[in-house]
Amino acid sequence: MAAHTHEHKDTTDTGDTADTDVLIVGAGPTGLALAVDLARRGVRALVVERAGELFPGSRGKGIQPRTLEVFDDLGVLDAIRAGGGAYPVGMIWRDGARLGEHRMFDETEVTEAEPYAGVPWMVPQWRTQEILFARLEELGGSVAFGRELTGLSQDADGVTAAFASGAPVRARYAVAADGGRSAVRRALGIGMTGETVDPGPAIVADLRISGLDRDNWHVFPPADGEGFLAICPLPHTEDFQLAGGFEDPAAEPDLSLDGIRKLVATRTHLAADDVTEVRWASDFRPRAAMADRFRQGRVFLAGDAAHVHSPAGGQGLNTSVQDAYNLGWKLAAVLRGEAPGSLLDSYEEERLPIVAHMLGLSTRVHRGEVRRGTATQQLGLGYRNSSLVRETREGLPEDALHAGDRAPDGTRGGVRLFDAFRGPHWTLLAVGTDTTDLPGLAARTVRIPAYEAYGTGVFLVRPDGYVGWAGETAEGLAEYAAGVGVGPGVAGQAVSGAVG
Repeated sequence: MAAHTHEHKDTTDTGDTADTDVLIVGAGPTGLALAVDLARRGVRALVVERAGELFPGSRGKGIQPRTLEVFDDLGVLDAIRAGGGAYPVGMIWRDGARLGEHRMFDETEVTEAEPYAGVPWMVPQWRTQEILFARLEELGGSVAFGRELTGLSQDADGVTAAFASGAPVRARYAVAADGGRSAVRRALGIGMTGETVDPGPAIVADLRISGLDRDNWHVFPPADGEGFLAICPLPHTEDFQLAGGFEDPAAEPDLSLDGIRKLVATRTHLAADDVTEVRWASDFRPRAAMADRFRQGRVFLAGDAAHVHSPAGGQGLNTSVQDAYNLGWKLAAVLRGEAPGSLLDSYEEERLPIVAHMLGLSTRVHRGEVRRGTATQQLGLGYRNSSLVRETREGLPEDALHAGDRAPDGTRGGVRLFDAFRGPHWTLLAVGTDTTDLPGLAARTVRIPAYEAYGTGVFLVRPDGYVGWAGETAEGLAEYAAGVGVGPGVAGQAVSGAVG
């Protein structure tokens, strides 16, 4: 597929003539989410993918509540909802008999402030990628398939990428979204530091199978030195995802149809012939690792190129999409000349500690030390310690909303906040205050009555849905806004309950 071409537009970032503003290497969930975010901001981005098509497997199938909020903002939530389903209840089997149900997730309460809480939403990874790809095309972008990166160099003005075939590409910035074996990361010489989570290999496969209902996630505990096996129906398909582990570190999983048939026949009550087709299969060694840095010059690492997780916690794809969501608005602000280049320093500052925390959490889930619940939903993650946020109020309780926290949803005065936040803009939110000194900013202005999720005050909500600035009044807000790329605009004239 040929790369989509956009009319060239100059930016104030450099005087360098580039083929594109941002080169995104890799068309997985990370690269596609970033491309969608940049496309809606009018930034020229070229997505290149080594393979000839989108990834075909179901691997990262759990979409956490915070990622659903991101997908809401990116305009794909309805498709994600339609393309997925709730996780089925686990069913424990032994010797062909059902032993009882197993609840894999601690369900959390759906609230006005957290409308997508509960449990993750199951969507096969290939479908999530198809949905993001369709959204990218809708916004005028595309993916250049069959472009294998062979070299990367950079200078003060941009990045030059070489490929096994086709012309080199010159870009102002590049983002490595090319997975755990990232060619970009290797080209940069950035190391990965981590640990093996499980000494034995694991297998994940999409298969067609008879003899199991589609109402349960079927779990076959280890017996006689064998590893675990779980078989989960994938919504709106005829497929099941098989996941299994091997206790022997020297084991070499057989990914063929016969090999997977033998595995199923050995560890379950099913016959080998009950497996009728293997549609995709992969083996891996569960590992937790993080790149030593997330940025080198004009190149950024995101997703699996920056961190690899055990799949047990359902955090890898979700953390990766959050990387893209954090980076997209910052790249756009710098490329458009709205913010200084130093804004991009906050990407590693904000994401690296979050990633380190989530790696630890997913490893503990893998080892059975923590259940999947509130922590794995990613709604409580934030950037309170970031140099990019400013909290001007004093004496706040720990559980109060602070600058750096995720901005809650809710409807007050006829305005749903997520509707107001949706889009690439900043949002100036006045809650329970009639203050008339709101500065004129290039931001959407919203006034609502007092709301317990916020208390009262003035909040500037970032494009990625986190509170950037918070105060009892707007004193000092204009100065903060100028430093993060929110320029002057028409002063907010919205009346109570209205969006301006």
